[in-house]
Amino acid sequence: MTLCFATNNKGKILEIKTILGKKFEIQSLQEIGCHEELPETKDTIEGNSLQKAEYVWENYGVNCFSDDSGLEVSALNGAPGVYSAMYAGPTCDTKNNIVLLLKNMEGKEDRSALFRTCITLIINGEMHQFEGTVKGKILKTRQGEKGFGYDPIFQPEGFDNSFAEMTLEDKNKISHRGTAVRKLVEYLTKL
Repeated sequence: MTLCFATNNKGKILEIKTILGKKFEIQSLQEIGCHEELPETKDTIEGNSLQKAEYVWENYGVNCFSDDSGLEVSALNGAPGVYSAMYAGPTCDTKNNIVLLLKNMEGKEDRSALFRTCITLIINGEMHQFEGTVKGKILKTRQGEKGFGYDPIFQPEGFDNSFAEMTLEDKNKISHRGTAVRKLVEYLTKL
């Protein structure tokens, strides 16, 4: 089965392909000829995930899935949440997002956080959503060079290292995205 993963984020594509193995052929947006930015104007992770998948289905007519993820920090009332990718503003990047988050966490005792992913699948016009979460805490400094996004400052519960210090295989076993993708695969293998 061929599915478009509605992203051009190489880190996400690598994670997904690692989890799915050879069961499915995964195409990026670029591979289906989609070169525009997908809309993400909803105020929930579920809404953004659905919006991106619907855009691909309606404009390209291919079976697809999309994800949206957010880091929800308890001491920041759930921020950055749905705005995780744009946390430091319109010209932000991963480094600036992490710098701002660490600055906003200065002096905070409660460092608990939750990573959340929602995957929306549209297959033959039918929509299904799958969620994954992982609890952890925000570290005080960056640790590790692997992964992407907030991985260097997120330490999952029960582990001594950040996501950015884990192998991709180990991260996928416990991550929010890994959990959501396993639910997606379980659904797809029943079709």
